[in-house]
Amino acid sequence: MADAADSLKNIPFLDLKTSHQELWPEIAPFYEQAFMNAAFIGGEHVNAFEKEFAAFCNANHCATVNSGTDALHLAFRALGIGAGDEVITTPHTFIATTEAISLAGATPVFTDINPKTYTIDPNLAEKAVTPRTKAIVPVHLYGQCADMDALMALAKRHNLVLVEDAAQAHGATFHGRKAGTMGHAAAFSFYPGKNLGACGEAGAVVSDDEQVIQRVRQLRDHGQAQKYYHDVEGVNARMDALQAIVLRAKLKRLGTWNDARARAAKYYDERLGECGQVTIPYRDPDNFHIYHLYVVLVENRDSVQEYLTRHGVGTGLHYPLPLHLQKAYARMGHQKGDFPVTEHVAERLLSLPMFPGITREQQDYVCDRLIEAVDQQMK
Repeated sequence: MADAADSLKNIPFLDLKTSHQELWPEIAPFYEQAFMNAAFIGGEHVNAFEKEFAAFCNANHCATVNSGTDALHLAFRALGIGAGDEVITTPHTFIATTEAISLAGATPVFTDINPKTYTIDPNLAEKAVTPRTKAIVPVHLYGQCADMDALMALAKRHNLVLVEDAAQAHGATFHGRKAGTMGHAAAFSFYPGKNLGACGEAGAVVSDDEQVIQRVRQLRDHGQAQKYYHDVEGVNARMDALQAIVLRAKLKRLGTWNDARARAAKYYDERLGECGQVTIPYRDPDNFHIYHLYVVLVENRDSVQEYLTRHGVGTGLHYPLPLHLQKAYARMGHQKGDFPVTEHVAERLLSLPMFPGITREQQDYVCDRLIEAVDQQMK
C-alpha cells in the first residue's frame, strides 16, 4: 500500500520509460543487425517507414528527415516558398514553426487564434493576406486539427500554398480526414515526447504531390540527384536507420496509444468539467483529438503550478511567452496587446500529465490537487 501511495506523489508529466522498456525486446534485434551491418543512414527501415507512415496518414507519399523543423523548412523550399514571400501563421506555437519560415528565406506574419480551439482563426488570417502572401501554416495544436474547411477555402480564394504543421497531430482527424492530408504538404515531428516519438530527433513530410516529395528527398541530401552531382544547394537532413527502427515498432501501436490518450482526456473532462475555476480543452465533436497535450486554463497559473509541483504532480507550459513577444522577433515591432487571445491563453495555460499508461488513480490525484490549488486561489 505504501508503494502505491508513494507512486501517486510522483506523477510525471510524461512517461517515456515504460513504453521504451516494453518495446526493447522487439527493437533490440534490429538495432544489433544495424550495428553488425554498419547500416546507419537510409536503407530498408527508413524506406519501409516512409511507406508505412504515408499509409497511416492516408497520404500518397512520405519523405523522412532528421527533425520536425527540417520537415517544415524543406516542405517550404520544395513548394517554392522563399525570399520576398510572406507566410501567415500563429504566435501560439513552438518557435520551430516560424524558424522554418525564416530558414526558407520567407517572412512570418502572425495572426491571432480561436479562443476555443487555440488554433489559427481563419477570419483573422484572411485579414492578414497581402499581395506578398504566399502561404498559410495552420498548427494542429495539442493534438487537434485547425479549421481546415475554412482554411482550405481561404487558400483557394487567394491562391495560397497550405502547409500543415502537424507536429502534434499524428493520427488526428478533421471531419474524417487525417491530419497531414488536407494541405499541399504537411510536416510531422518525431521528437521523443510526441505521440509517435523517436529515440532522438526525426521528422517527415507527407504530401499527395510526388514532385514535392522528390524535391524534399533531394534537398535533405545536399541537393544531390545522384551522389556528388548537386542540382541545388540542400542540407544534411536525412533520418537515420536507428530512428526508423524505433518508429516502425511504435507506429504499430500508435492507434491504441491515441485511443488511450482520448480515454484519459475524457476522464479529465469528467473530473474537471464541473470546476468553474478550470477551463478544460474544447474538442470539435466531429474531430478526433489525439491529446498530445491536455492543456487547461487557470487563473494565477504560476502559483497553481508551484502547488502541483510541491505535491508531486509534473506539469508543462505550452507556451507561456507568445512568439510575437519573444526577443528573437523584436524586429517585427509587435507589442503586448497585439494578439489578445493568444496572450490571454499564454498567461493561463497549464499542461497536465498525459501519456497512454496514465492510470485513473493517478488522474484522480492530479485532479484532486488541481482543484485544491485553484480553490486556494479563491480564498
